[in-house]
Amino acid sequence: MMNILVLPLFQMSTGHHQVADALIYSLQRRFPEASFEKLDFLSYCNEQMEKRVADFYLRWISVLPHSYEWMYRRWMRKFEQPTLEPWLLYFEKKMKRLLQEKDPDLIICTHSFPSHVLHRLKQKGVVTIPVVNVYTDFFLSGIWGKTAIDYHFVPHEEAKRFMCTTLRIDRHRVIVTGIPIHEHIVPSKKRKQRENKRILVAGGNQGLGKMKQFLTNAKHSQLTYFVLCGKNEALYNELKSWDDPRVWPFRYISDPAKMNELYDKVDAIVTKPGGVTMSEVLAKRLPAFTLSYLPGQEQMNLHYLRKKGLIYFLNDNEPYDQQLMRVLTDNDEMDQLGKRIEQYWLEREKTAQEALSEWIEARLHAVKKR
Repeated sequence: MMNILVLPLFQMSTGHHQVADALIYSLQRRFPEASFEKLDFLSYCNEQMEKRVADFYLRWISVLPHSYEWMYRRWMRKFEQPTLEPWLLYFEKKMKRLLQEKDPDLIICTHSFPSHVLHRLKQKGVVTIPVVNVYTDFFLSGIWGKTAIDYHFVPHEEAKRFMCTTLRIDRHRVIVTGIPIHEHIVPSKKRKQRENKRILVAGGNQGLGKMKQFLTNAKHSQLTYFVLCGKNEALYNELKSWDDPRVWPFRYISDPAKMNELYDKVDAIVTKPGGVTMSEVLAKRLPAFTLSYLPGQEQMNLHYLRKKGLIYFLNDNEPYDQQLMRVLTDNDEMDQLGKRIEQYWLEREKTAQEALSEWIEARLHAVKKR
């Protein structure tokens, strides 16, 4: 029996959990004899702490976004601080206890903090279990453990080049997988050319922010909006009450296959630049637009995506629907976008699921030969 431990952080639904679930779903089907467990490391350490930290994190981003952005940029480069040492020692102790209890053969980190703690323990020679970092954003924050971690599944070639050149990590330990998505999210067949465009609007779980204003001001008769409200019942009920034939609200969709069907029905998406969402959008070859983002991770993602021409930023100086129609009806621009998306995927060496499957198969084969 092979035991594989997957470590996201926090209990709330995030991209770290989506990636963990996508990997476990694929690997369990391929290796039914193996055991997979997903565990929120912070809740394992102290459930009350997890609730307080998660609540503080959400309030901080909402109430003081600029202060969060400043702190994130400062800590992103160098997470180690003398004032953090007692806390990090506490988490090291908890991690050692967790590994003794679970006795995993492989650890997959989909969040930077468990990776950081494991990196410290590996540097000290306390942990020898193989650890894989699976990055869930389009940049590599300084919190992730790097040189002592065994394998890195990075989002693009630039990240691999940085790790191999700047950090001098062996090339075979760094694999360009893109940000992993569920296997039910599959590339679309050639889309129908519609005069009346359908726009998927995502991000409702956080209340949409500027996107609610975006929907209120949407007047273009050739645009219909499918709005993902997530678990935000107030937003869902409000949009329902509009009784607008051009605004279709949807509750939380947990089934990736149903989400894939919805992607296939639309011509573009307006979303916040979360790593997993944008990876799904790129897999579906959909034009992506944004008009708001969270400080920190989403802001850094947006910087990369705009630099590569993989997302369009809607500004406030012109009606949003006019900007959408201008881009979507520009055939030359749509062709160029398609080429940029294909170039992004050409960098991928293999999927995270394929890379992990190869590792597991090799270990299982080695055990059988003994």
